[in-house]
Amino acid sequence: MGATFRRFTPRTSDLEISSLVWLDDSVNTLQESIDAQQRLRLLINQLKTFESKDLCEEYIKSLSELDRIILIVSGRLGQKIVPSIHQQQQIVAIYVYCGTREKNELWIKQFPKVRGLAVQLNELISLIRSDQAKQPYNKNDEPFTFTSFNPKLDKEKLTVGLNGQFLHSQLLIDCLLQIKSTTSDIDELISICKQAYEKDKEQLALILKFKNEYLSDQALQWYTRDSFVYRMLNKALREQDIHLIFLFRFLISDLQKLLKKNQCSSRLTVYRGQLMWSEEFNILKHSIGELISINSFLSTSLDRQLAYSFLRESKDLERVLFEIEVDSQLPDIKPFAEISSLSFYPKEKEVLFMLGSIFRLVNMSHDRNGVWTIKLTLFSDHDHHLKSTLNYMKSEDKQSELDLVMLGNVLQRMGRYNEAEIYYRRCLNELPSNDYQNISACYYALGRVADSKANYESSLEWFNKSLNIDMQILKQNDPCIAKTHNSIANIYQTKGNYEQALESYSKALTIFQHSFGENDLNVALCLNNIGVVYQQQKQYSKALNHYQSALTIRKKRLPNNHPDLGASYNNIGIVYRHLGNSDEALKQYNLALKIYEVSLPSNHTDVGMTLENIGIVYEEKGDWKKALSYYEEAGTIYGEAFSSTHPNVVQIKQSIQHVSSKLK
Repeated sequence: MGATFRRFTPRTSDLEISSLVWLDDSVNTLQESIDAQQRLRLLINQLKTFESKDLCEEYIKSLSELDRIILIVSGRLGQKIVPSIHQQQQIVAIYVYCGTREKNELWIKQFPKVRGLAVQLNELISLIRSDQAKQPYNKNDEPFTFTSFNPKLDKEKLTVGLNGQFLHSQLLIDCLLQIKSTTSDIDELISICKQAYEKDKEQLALILKFKNEYLSDQALQWYTRDSFVYRMLNKALREQDIHLIFLFRFLISDLQKLLKKNQCSSRLTVYRGQLMWSEEFNILKHSIGELISINSFLSTSLDRQLAYSFLRESKDLERVLFEIEVDSQLPDIKPFAEISSLSFYPKEKEVLFMLGSIFRLVNMSHDRNGVWTIKLTLFSDHDHHLKSTLNYMKSEDKQSELDLVMLGNVLQRMGRYNEAEIYYRRCLNELPSNDYQNISACYYALGRVADSKANYESSLEWFNKSLNIDMQILKQNDPCIAKTHNSIANIYQTKGNYEQALESYSKALTIFQHSFGENDLNVALCLNNIGVVYQQQKQYSKALNHYQSALTIRKKRLPNNHPDLGASYNNIGIVYRHLGNSDEALKQYNLALKIYEVSLPSNHTDVGMTLENIGIVYEEKGDWKKALSYYEEAGTIYGEAFSSTHPNVVQIKQSIQHVSSKLK
């Protein structure tokens, strides 16, 4: 039929980027090994032990590519696991602890990540301590995470989907910085920190000091010291651990204020030495002339030689020196400052850039030592191609008077439905029992996210609860009531109750037209949704008329890259497919996909639905190979977003099986 568009708690045991994994069948039984674990935690807090090779391998491969693992393994198990995990990006070093050197010296030569071999635990700990001392906790060793905006690349290129992340990373930062922290938020953060460092006395003492003594003007001191604050915040930013970022938002806000207060006033050239995996390096190679947004705070140095010195030899990683030209007079730039006087390490010539800073990638060159120099320039937020769409979405977000509902709405638009629901419920639980208007707003938000998750009965229940309150406290022609009628109609439409759906859509449309006139976006929404009903009833001419009327309004009122325009093109494509015009259908779907690539994250379900629709056209054309390719892409997105019983997941699996059988 085609996919038609209507319109959490962090893992506290794994909150640092670097961690130790120890695989040995006696690691938890020999007292010597148990004692060694305590000593190792003084070097690297996060330590996991495994007695099973299979469980250890499964764990390593399940980790984010942003994690950094140091593996300790016995000689016997090392010969089994090292060949299969050596190429994993997560593995940065391996130490073999064994009974005899002779049995292991030969095989380890094949694997450059094996840093050492020890026959005594004291020797093992000494090896790791020595390597850690040579390479202390170093900002430049961490993954360099960014999103790229590259409108020129098509679906086959590396940066596809990154454009949407570029937009939404900016929206998320903006939203979080508007939400004031509460005492309970900070207490929750402290509790998570204590759990993460429960066996590290030094960090526990720092956590207590942070809780009791933290002041806003000390934010940079806390951030720059080698402690739980820096490690946990940066891992949260790199992995987009929304809840931990949410709890840290007071610190992010304080850092932003300090950077603004101490903003550099002159032109600067700063440097950063960075080791990069080939995949992320290749994305940069394909982004010359385009924009990148940094997903964390960016630490740089005024000293080129110092930055260059961080680029140690590596067989697996590209060595990159970023050379960044900065003009502080540009309008609307994220703040940056030379922070020596505010840092925990005042002797470093460090320039720190705000989270989400945008740069243009100018060019890149390669020197005789095998080091790439990538030149960047700081870019104004005011100038990039998505500015109008970004501003429009910010204005949409600010329509909610409730901070947590605003955050939930941002997350829902990103396709992060479970996290959105968490903040809607959190908001509801914090409201006074007599705050009926805001309670209704929370009910409505919970209805929307339940609808997105295909929990239709739950969604209808939430919408009706919202409507019952609004009918008592608002005028009968209030647009809020129309909005809820429209959402209730969506559920009826999905359940196949078309007459009830049309009745509710008509109620909503009448109120919207009376309140806002014929060319309002809410009117377009209703027209679009009525078109969906006619499409379901196979009244394709009526459906097309309504879709085109909705599109006409949206093109007048929305920025060119707004996702609602993509929804209109997708729906028009479905009708053309049903009318037998497959070429026009593909044209409309590709218009939708082009918009989504710059306005939605690559794993958003709307992207998945459009890919599925393209797959349907190719299946009907008998092009099984192309159909399978699009179905599999859609299936990957659905699998990440929905439960295994979600209708979209069930349907796409059936489509994949059917097309696969044709290729045999």
